[in-house]
Amino acid sequence: SYYLKESKGSRRWLLFLEGGWYCFNRENCDTRYDTMRRLMSSREWPATRVGTGILSSQPEENPHWWNANMVFIPYCSSDVWSGASSKSEKNEYAFMGALIIQEVIKELVGKGLSTAKVLLLAGSSAGGTGVLLNVDRVAEQLEEMGYQGIQVRGLADSGWFLDNKQYRRTDCIDTITCAPTEAIRRGIRYWNGIVPKRCKLQFKEGEEWNCFFGYKIYPTLRCPVFVVQWLFDEAQLTVDNVHLTGQPVQEGQWLYIQNLGRELRNTLKDVTASFAPACLSHEIITRNHWTDIQVKGTSLPRALHCWDRSLHESNKNGKVPLKGCPIHLIDSCPWPHCNPSCPTIRDQFTGQEMNVIQFLMHMGFDVQKMAQQQGLEPSKLLGMLSSGN
Repeated sequence: SYYLKESKGSRRWLLFLEGGWYCFNRENCDTRYDTMRRLMSSREWPATRVGTGILSSQPEENPHWWNANMVFIPYCSSDVWSGASSKSEKNEYAFMGALIIQEVIKELVGKGLSTAKVLLLAGSSAGGTGVLLNVDRVAEQLEEMGYQGIQVRGLADSGWFLDNKQYRRTDCIDTITCAPTEAIRRGIRYWNGIVPKRCKLQFKEGEEWNCFFGYKIYPTLRCPVFVVQWLFDEAQLTVDNVHLTGQPVQEGQWLYIQNLGRELRNTLKDVTASFAPACLSHEIITRNHWTDIQVKGTSLPRALHCWDRSLHESNKNGKVPLKGCPIHLIDSCPWPHCNPSCPTIRDQFTGQEMNVIQFLMHMGFDVQKMAQQQGLEPSKLLGMLSSGN
């Protein structure tokens, strides 16, 4: 199933892959089926849905894509959009994420996609990783069907995970405690997951799990992809066992969090089009406040518009970056929420909003010590924090 909002005058199509973690063995898939049925079956899906963020048809909420044909593909395959296995004697569940995308494309061709100029495959969280795994396959599928003229692009939101070492190692029991590499290693076998050929060739047999990690698959992709990633992604911190609840953060955790931001920033330095704010959050493109976040004075819709233009222009004349229209935007400040446009944080217990300084104090941030390390007066550091420099 999928949801479609047609826009007859437009030759732009936006296909959105929903996210929502995954499950990788019989036990945690059973639990998921009992507690999150809508991510396992289409039975209780509503007849219509309202698009928000980049799926909104309101120009003030969605300045550059409001008029596109919108397709929302709900996530019921629990396989990071990679599976290709039907239900069988030994497998109670079918995992068909990769095949669902192919079927939707086939059907949309008869509904106007055949005359499209641009198809943007977008997704958040597991859907963002799904974009990286499927964007080239969608382009190949359309070429094989004879639609060479459609420019296929990807927009991956909060799906660029790191296969890093956990802050505290835990056994792989469920989705939340399992280290990122281990979960995918198990999942890919359980789902009969498929990865793009070009990426697969980079790794030995049995090592295909590497292709689920953005910085490893990105260099093998043919289609242009725009990567949106919070530098302090909450889902990444969860699988790394950094839990920011109520208690002040210990120094070890604080260093781990800052290091995570550095590592992530490093993996994005060769990504042509990227938007990476130094915030603690997860997912953004379907949030209605997605226009508010800025990196170096540029909002995400504006950066995407610049990217559109650069792809349009580069067809005409070599790759000259457009003046005043940046597409490689990565925050350089070193800790969570040092960017003043970050979404508001609420105290998990009281529900009250916190500003940057309250949040850092709450995290056990030592202003004196930090100021000393940076060679600054404490008051100057606090001033910089509140203005986000």
